[in-house]
Parts: sequence; structure tokens; C-alpha cells
Amino acid sequence: NIPDINEGDNISDILISVLEQSSIILKEHDVLCLAHKIFSKAEGNVIALKDVVPSHEARAMAAKLNKDSRKVDVIMRESNHVLRSFKRPDQNEGVMICEHRLGFISANAAVDESNTEDDQTVITLPKDPDASAELLKVELANRFGVRLGVVITDTFGRPWRLGQVNVAVGLAAVPATKQTNGKNIKRR
Repeated sequence: NIPDINEGDNISDILISVLEQSSIILKEHDVLCLAHKIFSKAEGNVIALKDVVPSHEARAMAAKLNKDSRKVDVIMRESNHVLRSFKRPDQNEGVMICEHRLGFISANAAVDESNTEDDQTVITLPKDPDASAELLKVELANRFGVRLGVVITDTFGRPWRLGQVNVAVGLAAVPATKQTNGKNIKRR
């Protein structure tokens, strides 16, 4: 029974209310995994395309990929680099493989059109997903008296956009690395 999230909503208050009304009881060391979109929406990371004036570079890339130049401009602003762009013959719209400003390699810099009010808005990742996860963890732990972990996720496409996988984009009280056979393997 989590309601639609809007800019300015307090995610902690909403989740506390929902948890208290449900039969879900948080236990010591539970890990909550939540989609980034609720944080992005609450934090105001929803962009109305009518407010975007695309750059010359965005317009050129959009023409090559058959994409809305305003979306391309948002993607470029969210990216450190566009690593590759392509449009397969079986696709209506091409894909930009980008290094997101947070360091993730993803399609279209994780700029998302799903779960928006209409096709004229896009959602970007939270500015600091680790801080968002930490704030939620602290507030839930204080309310319920248990130590928790929080993972903020996003769905990333697999190579050639065939299949999807959830990826952690923000963490609190959950290790980002795992020691395996004496070697430290970074995980994000």
C-alpha cells in the first residue's frame, strides 16, 4: 500500500506508516531493497522535457539515434562520457552507453521514462544515492529499534538490451565489497 511518491514526500515517514499498518515486522539485520524511483521522485529528480533546451551536440546525437533531443540532452548532462551509441535496425530508437556521473556504466545514463506521469517527463538517479539510503536506514532503525541495511536499486539492461538485472546504486550498512579467497572484489 505504498502510495505514489511526489516531490517533497518523506520516504521514511511513508515507509514507517506503511510498515506499521502492515503485518511486516522489521528484524535485526534485515535489508530493505527499494527502487531508486521513489527516492528520485521525492528528491525532485523528475525532469519535464518541455523545460529542456537541447544543445547542438544533443540534437546531432538525437538525429543519429532517432531519439528525442531533449532526452539526449538530459542523458548527456547525467554522463561523464558517452562511451558508445548505436541503433540496431530492429530498434525504433537507439541506445547511448554512458558512464554515469556516479561511475556506473549503463544505457542512457540510467535516465528513465517508465513510471512517469506521461511521456514528456524523465527520471534521473538520486544525486547521492548512498546518502539517501543512509538517511532512510537511520530513520527506520531509530523508529523500529533494529539495525538495518538499505539498498537502492535500478534496473540495468544487459548487453544488447536483451534482459534486465537489478543493480545496487546506493548502499547503507551493506558492504559494497566482498572478500573472496583473499582477494577484494569491488561490487557496486
